[in-house]
Amino acid sequence: MLIFLLLAFVPIAISAARYFWVGDGRGNWQTADRSSAGLLLPAASHPEALIRVYAARTVRWRSIFAVHTWIVVKEKDAASYSRYDYTAWGEPIRSNGFIPDGRWFGALPETVVAIDGAKAEALIPKIRYVVENYRFRTYGDYSAWPGPNSNTFVQAALDAVPELHAVLPPTAIGKDYPYSGRWIGLTASRTGFYASLSGYLGLTLGWVEGLVERFLGSNHIRRPRRVYRTRCG
Repeated sequence: MLIFLLLAFVPIAISAARYFWVGDGRGNWQTADRSSAGLLLPAASHPEALIRVYAARTVRWRSIFAVHTWIVVKEKDAASYSRYDYTAWGEPIRSNGFIPDGRWFGALPETVVAIDGAKAEALIPKIRYVVENYRFRTYGDYSAWPGPNSNTFVQAALDAVPELHAVLPPTAIGKDYPYSGRWIGLTASRTGFYASLSGYLGLTLGWVEGLVERFLGSNHIRRPRRVYRTRCG
């Protein structure tokens, strides 16, 4: 437990010190840059189907330890991308409320999942089904901690598509919130098991996920970090 606490909170303490002494360099979040980060080609220049999951540091002091994640999909030969976010303001599920690969209030997004081609085309309907049927979709359902929040939403989509073998970063606070209502079950990759006490405490053990210990929303993962990229013709 002592080792876990050190591994979990020492990096947060360092990040917090840097934030309070130097700031995050983004200035006023209300006027922060939300332009494209250049991670995606124009949709017309990329005829193949596509799935992306992005993560970027949240705004203000929450950027010390948390990221916001979102999903981008595009069917084959589609003229535009579809971006899905789960936010704390307005209707929780936002469709195309932001540029697909846009900076998150000044923070550059990082690619968590990248799938192209026939595999993406086959998996997109599963993602859209989760978006259309997500249970926490009414105003007031959003809860920054322990969830459900943006990362709970994206994790629900990943759980519905185990073929992605994808894992959100440990800073995706809320991904472990049991949105299904089950406190124990199979991991998203179907290669292991998880147990969660409403997102506050938990343990995951899986071939893809590794060993993940959770304490008050903080994650310690004993595995190398992976970005999943697949291209199918």
